[in-house]
Amino acid sequence: MRLLPLLACIAYAGAISTDGILSKAKAIEEFVVSTRRELHQIPERGSSEFKTSEAIKRILGELGVSFTQVFETGIVATIGTGKKPVVALRADIDALPIQEPEGFVPFRSQHQGWMHACGHDGHTSMLLGAAKLLKGVEPELKGTVRLVFQPNEEFGAGGEHVVKEGALEGVEAVFGMHVMPHIPSGQVGTRAGTIMAGALSFHIIIQGRGGHAAIPHLNVDPIVAAAGVISALQTLVSRETSPMGSAVLSVTLLRAGDAYNVIPDEAHFGGTIRGLDHALLQRLQGRVESLTTSVAAGYGCNVSVDWRLQEQPYYPPTVNDAATVAFTNEVVAKLLGADAPVAVEPLMAGEDFAFYCRAAPCTMAFLGIRNETLGSVHNLHNPKFLLDESVLHKGSALHAAWAVEYLARHGSSGASKSEL
Repeated sequence: MRLLPLLACIAYAGAISTDGILSKAKAIEEFVVSTRRELHQIPERGSSEFKTSEAIKRILGELGVSFTQVFETGIVATIGTGKKPVVALRADIDALPIQEPEGFVPFRSQHQGWMHACGHDGHTSMLLGAAKLLKGVEPELKGTVRLVFQPNEEFGAGGEHVVKEGALEGVEAVFGMHVMPHIPSGQVGTRAGTIMAGALSFHIIIQGRGGHAAIPHLNVDPIVAAAGVISALQTLVSRETSPMGSAVLSVTLLRAGDAYNVIPDEAHFGGTIRGLDHALLQRLQGRVESLTTSVAAGYGCNVSVDWRLQEQPYYPPTVNDAATVAFTNEVVAKLLGADAPVAVEPLMAGEDFAFYCRAAPCTMAFLGIRNETLGSVHNLHNPKFLLDESVLHKGSALHAAWAVEYLARHGSSGASKSEL
């Protein structure tokens, strides 16, 4: 992925209240790292993050931060005046069904078959670190900071539920951060406009008529039909989507039959479609259904298409607000240096932070964790995923700085006075 320094693109709008924030964040680094390691050992399925939720509530209680629960295991904490303006910071808290290798880290997952392989333990610990920093300057805040610890990002669109339950009510801007192993540690990547794709998954059943493999002319073979449909679906991107657009259609599973001499009644296959534009995804969804039906009919087969919205809801594209991104980069440059903010290309991965972006001006930023010396090089969702913990306190500092400076600029005083 190409990374472009953003210094030339940043228009400084005034002094930023970041003096001392990085040193204060460094002073609580042990707290942030130990919190992350505690959470790393208790990864949990989305909407079942009961131990994780209890740990977050315990820590918030120890910090003297008030909170409420949302969407079962989610938590919304509040720091500040309780009045407008309101800015939100978000972290996701769920894990993945991945087995962490034995001896990989001394704080390995204690939950068999589950692992924080997407960095959500890091996201949560960084936001708890920000809570500690913000609580220390609460009397000076020029508004309210809402910290959202969101469940079920990976599979259940927890962000949509959290927004529907009012977590962003009255919020003027929202910031989210995701660790990224393809960006060097300490750099922060983002972009205005679409930064992550919309995503849908599908399961298709081709229904034929089974029988003995020696007499295929008396049967209707769903496997041959499935092969034809899968080949035809590839043209939806290669021949029906503009080369200037961005879309992916991948068939990732295929299953049919149990015997070598029997043509089965059905063939099953499934996969995902991704795109950077909501309208494009809607069109592709319709074309998957129509093309699958027509091609299968040519083989004498019937079709059913399941978009799996109960198991994996639709995630729309994540679209960053241009003004909020400019502000984000300005703070990053002041806090971490002129070389820290970088422009990134959109990712075709989906992210339910998209629902926050539909509710308020937003920035999703990527915090780089690539450190070849430490072995922090493996991609997200990989059992060898390793997080460079040396950047965690920087993430806490960024969360706090975004909130403090946003409130200072939009609060009643209009000027930043915090020494955070």
